This record gives sequence, C-alpha cells and structure tokens, in this order.
Amino acid sequence: MVNEKDFLIQFTGLKLGEHQFEYHIENDFFDMFNYSEFNSTNIQVNITMLKKTTMLELQFSHKGTINVPCDVTNEDFDLPIEGNLNLLVKFGEEFNNDSEDLLILPQGEFQLNVMQYIYEMIALSVPYKRIHPDIAADYEEEESGDELDFLDSDDLEMINEDDADNDEENNNETEENSDNNKDTDPRWDKLKQLLTDK
Repeated sequence: MVNEKDFLIQFTGLKLGEHQFEYHIENDFFDMFNYSEFNSTNIQVNITMLKKTTMLELQFSHKGTINVPCDVTNEDFDLPIEGNLNLLVKFGEEFNNDSEDLLILPQGEFQLNVMQYIYEMIALSVPYKRIHPDIAADYEEEESGDELDFLDSDDLEMINEDDADNDEENNNETEENSDNNKDTDPRWDKLKQLLTDK
C-alpha cells in the first residue's frame, strides 16, 4: 500500500549536486486522490533533483501504460503515456505554490512532498480522446470526413457577388429612408430654425 511518506524527499541531508529518485505508480496511488478513471496503471516515474546552495531544480518524467475503456467501443485497452514536468524550488518567508513551475518553501523546511506533482503530471498526459489502437485508423478517417472544406476561389467569388447585391439593396433602402425624412413634421422644422437663427 502506498503511503504519502513514500513521496517525501528529505533534501537537507543531501550533498550539493544531482540526485535520482524513482517511483513505480499503480492504482493505489490514484486511490489517495479519489481518482478512479483508470482500470489499472503501470507507470515508472523518475525525478532528477539538482541541489544548489539556494534552490532545488527538479525534472520529473514518466512513462508507462494505463488501462482505460475506449471512448468509441468501450473496450478496455492499455494506453501508453509519457510526459515530463520541471519544477524550481526556492526558499522564502512563507509557503507559496501559486505558480505551476515555481514552489517557494519556508526557510526552515527540510523536505519536499512530490506526490501532487506526480499526480498532475500523469493526469495531464492522458489524451482527451482514448481510442483503441485497433480502430484508431478507421476512427481518424471518419473524423477527417467531418472536417470543414476550405473555400476555393469560385466560392469566394460567389460570396463577394452576394455581398455586392446586399450592399446595393442596403443603399436603396437608405435612399428611401432619406426621401422619407424630407417629409418631416413642421414642428421639427420650426425647432431647427430656432437653432439656425442665433
């Protein structure tokens, strides 16, 4: 059973330089986040930490498979995934993780919990559409048939002609409206005359 303590990196006792950490991720890891989208997982996570005097540089990478149902056929299959994430850890007055790639730890901190970063890295590497490889080629052909066709020059000419016809109709309507405005109410004419008599 996976424990949160397994993902704590105690960096205070480590020498300056590069250090490697490896984790094998299975479903019990995702159970800690109440995330149950995967039937099973087999993912290898590697973390390279470069310890410097004032900061830590972490490079996360993962590669493996997740067993998920196909979005088209609902058949379970192993989907290969991989990805990476970079994190810079600095030290300051108080904890701050507002930025995706920068973490600020309080000055006296001696360990770093990487569990959340591993979870997010893996979850974000899973494709939005999960399609079984046996039907992926057929599905892509169907999808490409639904794409919009680009306009050719004949289509553009036809659209421009329609726009020109509409412009002429709008100009005619405007002229009719201006003719109607010539027959205004005599009261308005007197008000206009007061303005011009000044």
